[in-house]
Amino acid sequence: MKIKIIISVLFFFVTGTVNIKSQTYNHPDIGLKSHETLEISKVEITAQKTMISLSVENRIAGGYFCADKSIFIIYPDGTRSRLTSSKGIPVCPESYKFKTIGERLNFELTFPPLKQDTQWIDLIEDCTENCFSFYGVCLNNDLNKKIDDASVLAENERPAEALMNFIKIAGTIDNKNSGIEGLIYINIITLAKETGNIPKAAEWYSRLKLSGIPRCELYIKHLNSQGIIY
Repeated sequence: MKIKIIISVLFFFVTGTVNIKSQTYNHPDIGLKSHETLEISKVEITAQKTMISLSVENRIAGGYFCADKSIFIIYPDGTRSRLTSSKGIPVCPESYKFKTIGERLNFELTFPPLKQDTQWIDLIEDCTENCFSFYGVCLNNDLNKKIDDASVLAENERPAEALMNFIKIAGTIDNKNSGIEGLIYINIITLAKETGNIPKAAEWYSRLKLSGIPRCELYIKHLNSQGIIY
């Protein structure tokens, strides 16, 4: 009996170790972001911490950048995880002053370990001016690859094929991945319009309005800013 108990405890320990192994997401897809040249290059999750690597490109003479102390990961259920440390970026009101146009600043933000089985997050800087935000950071490498493959088709001027792929992706999204769903809607609507399929664009625009997905109003606002409204 004692041997069975020891084996059971050992099995639980090994299983637990597997569950908390480190995971890396390179250039994860994002639903919406606030700054055009600000990018997430990597999200690395370990049992001890969550590290988010970012970069920002300067586009203006005399440009500068800083990060507020109040930066949060927001989970799908609305709970928050606060920044614990940063590297390579001054804390506001101190700032990094770019030397040239086109210069890129790389920096890292560290948070507590991510909740297990989290498929997407928002990354929000909670401040009063020029705050950055990333909505729907996708933490699913298989889904990221499908989105990237469809995006490559669009970039290579194959919009009809890209549209079909994004519609297929939309059919596979479940509640765990709903944070990135707005990006799928935007691509379907935009590509349908680009290929002249206005009924399809209008159909998916209506679906988006009724979807109830996270940040739905922001995705609609983004489309409207591009002159797309049905």
